[in-house]
Amino acid sequence: MKRQTQSLMLLILGGALLNISAFSGTYVNYVKPGFRPLIIGAGVVLVGLALVALVRQWRDPSEHGHEHGHSHGPRVAWLLAVPVFAIVLVAPPALGSFAAGSEDDAPAPRPPTPVAYRQLSGGVPELALGEFIGRAYDPAGTSLAGRQVRLTGFVVPSKKKNRWYVTRMQISCCAADALALKVAVQGVPAPRENSWVQVTGEWIPWKGKIPNGYVIPDMSATDVTKIDQPVEPYE
Repeated sequence: MKRQTQSLMLLILGGALLNISAFSGTYVNYVKPGFRPLIIGAGVVLVGLALVALVRQWRDPSEHGHEHGHSHGPRVAWLLAVPVFAIVLVAPPALGSFAAGSEDDAPAPRPPTPVAYRQLSGGVPELALGEFIGRAYDPAGTSLAGRQVRLTGFVVPSKKKNRWYVTRMQISCCAADALALKVAVQGVPAPRENSWVQVTGEWIPWKGKIPNGYVIPDMSATDVTKIDQPVEPYE
């Protein structure tokens, strides 16, 4: 791969990073919002390095001519360009139902660590799926009992009849460490798979005591509203 081509690849990659972070919010499909300054900084550095190299090659044609006197590097080096063009041409969307998995017996997180939850306000509060699951495992067992709440997530089908999952991916750093948070929905037909919805309903209390291992909590839904994907798709 020639030096001029390498510089152009750096320019394209840097431009792609700036495009998803500085000029749009696409970067939240891959990392947490707090990483935006780092992505912008990386894009600026790559674009700067590429421009400096291209200017040097333009000012010193002898360097370009000297390059022709040597044999080209291995063609496999062009494989390094594949991720660059993938970012530019086919920007992957946020993780959805395929990543969450449709298996009911898929590996699940450990039961949430008990915390002191605030008292729910009046009306129909909107809860993050992580908070809903945590409240379902609350030893006090009263924070969700008899309360209408609203959850936001995408639709994942279930093997069992008359139920489906409202799901949200939770990330610590980036999409690579994503964990699916699911709540099983009963009482309303399942919308289209992978569509984003807001579900209003009540938690269905455990039969007996709180499970020792992790069990996906259930809710009885009274209303489902289709929505656009949130600006920040992950919890």
